[in-house]
Amino acid sequence: MMKKRFSSFTVAALVMVSLFAGMEINELISGDDIFAQLNKFKDILILTEKNYIEKVDTGELTEAAISGLLDKLDPHSVYIAPRNFERVTEEFKGKYEGIGISFRILNDTITVLEPIGGGPSARLGILANDRIVKIDNQSAVGFNETQVQKSLRGPRGTRVTVTIVRPGTPDPLVYEITRDEISLASLDAAFMVTDDVAYIQSNKFNEQTYNEMTKSLEELRKQGMKKLILDLRWNPGGYLDQAVKVADLFLDGGTKEQPKKIVYTKARRTEFDETFLARSGDAYENLPIIVLISNHSASASEIVAGAIQDWDRGLIVGETSFGKGLVQRQWPLADGSALRLTIAKYYTPSGRLIQRDYTGKNKAEYQLEAYERDEEEGYNENHTINGRVDSTKPIFKTHAGRTVYGGGGITPDYVVKDNVLTKTVADIRRRDLFVAFISHYMAGQGLKVREEYGKDLPRFRKSFKVSDQLLAEFTAFVESKGVSVDREDLRKDDDFVRAMIKATIGRSIWNSDAWVSILLETDKQFQKALTLFPEAEKFARLQ
Repeated sequence: MMKKRFSSFTVAALVMVSLFAGMEINELISGDDIFAQLNKFKDILILTEKNYIEKVDTGELTEAAISGLLDKLDPHSVYIAPRNFERVTEEFKGKYEGIGISFRILNDTITVLEPIGGGPSARLGILANDRIVKIDNQSAVGFNETQVQKSLRGPRGTRVTVTIVRPGTPDPLVYEITRDEISLASLDAAFMVTDDVAYIQSNKFNEQTYNEMTKSLEELRKQGMKKLILDLRWNPGGYLDQAVKVADLFLDGGTKEQPKKIVYTKARRTEFDETFLARSGDAYENLPIIVLISNHSASASEIVAGAIQDWDRGLIVGETSFGKGLVQRQWPLADGSALRLTIAKYYTPSGRLIQRDYTGKNKAEYQLEAYERDEEEGYNENHTINGRVDSTKPIFKTHAGRTVYGGGGITPDYVVKDNVLTKTVADIRRRDLFVAFISHYMAGQGLKVREEYGKDLPRFRKSFKVSDQLLAEFTAFVESKGVSVDREDLRKDDDFVRAMIKATIGRSIWNSDAWVSILLETDKQFQKALTLFPEAEKFARLQ
């Protein structure tokens, strides 16, 4: 996870160490040794630039040296090149300036997936599946993603003209759009799934997450929320302080004698040691809650899940999380790049270090390890294996005395494995052919679907069925794109394929809430979680 504070303190020295030293960080104060290493690197760089058989790019060599050094530290200390820094900053700040659309390049044409709610494109009436063929009266056909972003993004208040071809409309449509600040939402969806159960899906923890969460919770409470499923699957984390604030929404402050920790950090430098405590007073401290996690849930997601679990506040459902318990701080550098360096480890309230061991593993091996666990499905209140404690991991106790483990992510209280797709369907999804097909479909037969269901998403969810004929058309489309289709694979994943087709149509007509709500209907982990609220309430009563 990331600490938000930025500082210029020792930036130059840190960069020099990262570039050239290849030594332990605790040698930072050893100036003579550092400068000896700097001089060595300088000599090698000069000799290479002057004498190498081919002309070299010294900037490229320097960046390679940085990456090489950071590979010797831990998997999460990284160098961010200038060309990537703006995009990474936008993701964490949760906003950028532009026209406000999500898009794909389909058949060399910019295709609108969804206008971002409240943005300038949405306000002007630009729709999903619109094709942008010109930007400022110049052809945009054949643009790559970088060219699109360069053309459509720009300072707030500036204007850009786009020419759109809309299926079902005979003539091109010209829009003059005034760019504005666009929020990159960290919540993909927030809606009621039953009369009293609410669902929130979070994709990251950026600067806006806490504000988005509190706003959504308040709206859901007005709609009758009595229980909550918080979906942190596929959430890779983000800012530490945002994770603390979100966890605090569901935890009371404890007592003066025993205040409730949410998370604490330990570092080599004591100024990086911090303890974060819950405070009482939020409206959701007794709300029955289930947190969904997967092996893609990391960092800030694990802080939230770990605090809920350690205080026996609710039920954790899904698969064991990634296992990232390191805290990074980011130092911006003079050339527009940045150094993101691990400065501390974080621990859950019970004292668990969630970080997996990365000793002797390259980054690829370390990443893959998280997705290859063999877990037994079912209720696992005390986290035993066939009734026995796992002696290979450090053992900790929750507030109620249940056994939990450190050193390898958050293990759910109820393990439910995600469905594994067949090779054919995995290939189809990987190549984004669901989106490509529905883009084609919505330009023809899909116009009637849009007309029939209008703004009535509940009726669409209840009544619209993916017919065998539509499935056959999809299969033919996939084969036309060069994918070898195994009919038995399609049969095995029939529910998923039909749900993806329907959800993609739904997003094309409405928004991401439609997409998510339709996919949840065949989501094994979510459907199980819906049945587990009696257990979640039992956990909460243990406090």
